[in-house]
Amino acid sequence: MIAILKYNAGNIRSVINALHRLGVEPLLTDDPAELRRAERVIFPGQGEASVAMRYLREHRLDEVLLSLTQPVLGICVGQQLMCRSSEEGNCQCLGLFDVPVLRFNPEEKMHYKVPCMGWNSLHDMKTALYDNVHDGDYVYFVHSYYVPLCSDTIATADYIQPYSASLHRDNFYATQFHPEKSGDVGQQILKNFLLIED
Repeated sequence: MIAILKYNAGNIRSVINALHRLGVEPLLTDDPAELRRAERVIFPGQGEASVAMRYLREHRLDEVLLSLTQPVLGICVGQQLMCRSSEEGNCQCLGLFDVPVLRFNPEEKMHYKVPCMGWNSLHDMKTALYDNVHDGDYVYFVHSYYVPLCSDTIATADYIQPYSASLHRDNFYATQFHPEKSGDVGQQILKNFLLIED
């Protein structure tokens, strides 16, 4: 069973639809027992980081996420909430990845707009999450905040400066981009996640 974490985040319907295209009927749940029992958990997100973290803490879903031992995939704000802290609302996050989330500074390159919105290419990909994905393949991003390059980076993108398009540590994987909105490349990444061994 594939579980999608239910909390106050947008973007869940598009993740469900992407899994349907792969022949998977996911369970949308905030029940700790169901989340721990699932073969895999997807942690999607859109919205404001500090508001999302407050909700997770109030419902003790932060404790559940930290306790999971099966493969977990954070998407967009899901990736950011898995980091140590975020400049969005100046909040402490889950700390699964020991790296801060920073706001893009368009003043560094005046012709860039924030948020970063649209298709961008992936590079330097590692781990089975990127099997059959090629250097330079395009995926879809929407974000004003980014994760700097770090020891957990498994794919990079470049907007104003190079940053972490994807992270991995232990059983936790994450993407800043939206695989569910990234066409065939995104479908391949979601398929790879479903096949990752514990």
